[in-house]
Formats: sequence, C-alpha cells, structure tokens
Amino acid sequence: MVSAVNASFVTFALRLIFAFCLLPLALAASSPAAQSSRYDVFAVRFAHVPYGLSSLVAGAERGPQVDIAFTVWPLRDATSGRVVLVDAGFYRQKFIASWKPLDFQRPSEALQKGLGIAPERVTDIIITHSHWDHADGADLFPKATIWIQKEEFDHYIGANGEVLARGGVDADDATMFAGLKAAGRVKLIDGDNKEIIPGIRVYTGGKHTFASQYVGVATTQGTVVIASDNAYLYRNLDEKRAIAQTLDATSNLAAQARMIEIAGSSERVIPGHDPAVFDRFPAVAPGVARIASAAKAP
Repeated sequence: MVSAVNASFVTFALRLIFAFCLLPLALAASSPAAQSSRYDVFAVRFAHVPYGLSSLVAGAERGPQVDIAFTVWPLRDATSGRVVLVDAGFYRQKFIASWKPLDFQRPSEALQKGLGIAPERVTDIIITHSHWDHADGADLFPKATIWIQKEEFDHYIGANGEVLARGGVDADDATMFAGLKAAGRVKLIDGDNKEIIPGIRVYTGGKHTFASQYVGVATTQGTVVIASDNAYLYRNLDEKRAIAQTLDATSNLAAQARMIEIAGSSERVIPGHDPAVFDRFPAVAPGVARIASAAKAP
C-alpha cells in the first residue's frame, strides 16, 4: 500500500515538473515575439516625371512616354513597431535640377505627411540597388540601419567613398554610404534568399545593377514582392519582357519569373516605377497606396 502511494506520488510529481518545464515553451510560442511577423505594406509616391517607354521595356516602341512614379515602400510591423523602408528615394538638389521632377517632396516628408511616420521612426532601410533615385535619401533617416548587398556595395563603392565602377552609384552617394558604413550603420548582405529581418527576405539575380536585389514581405494576404527596378512596369511582368536597362536580360527575365513564383501571383509583385500601382491598390492618402495589410480580413 505504501509503495503504491509512493509510486503514484512520484508519477504525479514527474508530470507536474514536466508540465512546468513545457510552460515557458508554450508561453513563448504564443507570445507576439515568437509569432511570424506580418507587415502592412505601402507605396509612397514622392515625385513623378515623364520617361520614355523604350527605356523601361526591352523592345518597346520608341516615342511613347510613361509618367513614372518615384516611390518608396514602407513596411510596418504592427506588433513590434518596426518600420522598414524599401529604398530611400532622393533629395539632393543636383538631381532635382537635372530631372525636374513634378510634385516633388523629400521622401522623408512624403512618409510623414502620408502615413505619420517621422524620419527617426524608420528602423531599417533596404536599398535594392545603389542608383541615386533609390539610394540618395538614405541619410534622411537618422536612426535607420542600412541593408544592401555586399557585392553591390563592394563593386561600386571604395573604402574611402570613391566610385569604383561607373553606372552604379553617384559620387556624393558613394561618399554618403562610406560615411554610414564607418558609423556602423550599414549591414552588408551576403547573397541570395536571405531573411534579414523577421518576415522579410531578399533575393538577387535581377541584374539591373551588379547585385540588385528584390524584397519578399510576409503579409496576411501572402508574400508581397517589391521588385524595385528589377521590373520597372507591370508591362515587363505581363509581357515577359526584360527591363531595358539591365546587365543581363536573360537573368532579369528569370528573376521576374521567380518573383511571381515567390509571391504566388503576379498581382502581388510590385514594379518599381509604374504609376498604375496607385490605381490598382486603395489609396489611404494622396500619393499613398496600401499594398497589403497586417490585419486579418474580417
């Protein structure tokens, strides 16, 4: 009788201990930190300018123009408060004087006006490639960590901010990036298919520049792919035409097909300069479209 009671007590005690051991794991699994991040995804247009279609779509007829949108893409994690910006736009006066963009706002101002996101709230900036219209505004956001492909950075930017290869980075921007790197604010991504932030992966192969990248973002509607200039327009995707400005048209077409595969639908691949983005997705403010929501549909 005593032995049976002792055995029952030991069994009960072991089960209790086991349950307490599992409790922290259960709590961690159910906590917001342990759940996969899901993002609100927006497109914010800060300027526009007429531009030749034949410079955007390989083989397109000469003459027609597209009123291309200069765009940045904020990603907002409602759980953690993290604000990730895909590309940073431009603001230096020499670009404004040269290109004469219409309805120009600094990207930082467009972000604050359209979504109430102050520059210091941006925690991370993913630079898809080092061209001025996507990279020049990186220093407008004083607390952001800058993410860029290592091969892109090393190919175009020297240790002292010198330009190493033509066609990839403006001289002032090379100096800026070298300074940001010296300040410990640049993280170099080593290669393809890397989750750099929970719920955000980057991919290479688009070949707009030496190591241009595109971004996959987890949302409740599925993965959204921010193509940036690896696909300028929906026409590139719909007609399976490479971008007109690429180092390797075959690689660019393969990347576009991969973007659609990653997103599960061409509707969730967002081209870099197409003004139609702001017609296809609901407006939340002038010049701001909501691509996807972190909230589950009711």
